[in-house]
Amino acid sequence: MAKDRLTRIFVHALPGRRSRGMLHVGLASFPCALGRAGIRTDKREGDGATPRARLPLRRVFHRADRLVRPRVLRAVRAIGPEDAWCDDAGDRRYNRLIRRPPGPAEERLARADHLYDTIVELGWNDAPVRRHRGSAIFWHGARDGFTPTAGCVAIRIADFAKILPRLSRRAVLIVR
Repeated sequence: MAKDRLTRIFVHALPGRRSRGMLHVGLASFPCALGRAGIRTDKREGDGATPRARLPLRRVFHRADRLVRPRVLRAVRAIGPEDAWCDDAGDRRYNRLIRRPPGPAEERLARADHLYDTIVELGWNDAPVRRHRGSAIFWHGARDGFTPTAGCVAIRIADFAKILPRLSRRAVLIVR
């Protein structure tokens, strides 16, 4: 079974629609949303761009109060009310998971909507972390109508159940 697991996920923008794209896994294709600024090679914090890069899949986060634990061959962590992602380039914890009391935070993971019911942390600007190069590039749930993200890749939450079990531990998401 392990030899049948997929190692590459490809993402590209649709012609003439920089914030809408397609995600390809094996022979299957899924619509996706991209950053409002489209795909860019010179990603910067707050620019709304999805980075053109080969992004390793790191951890999977999920809302245990809403969904069953995803079937996947990598670390899975339940999202708690204090979980946030630091997008403050002046903070020493920039581009890392942090704990915050409920209330305002950089990028709160426990959201009221369902966009972050499943999140795959993508390896962007994390080895090493460089200030202002962008943070919190996730693969997460899409809004109705696949409206643009702040730079992430977003698919229907239901599509994660079709994709995640098929991926190998070495899987990468390639944005081109």
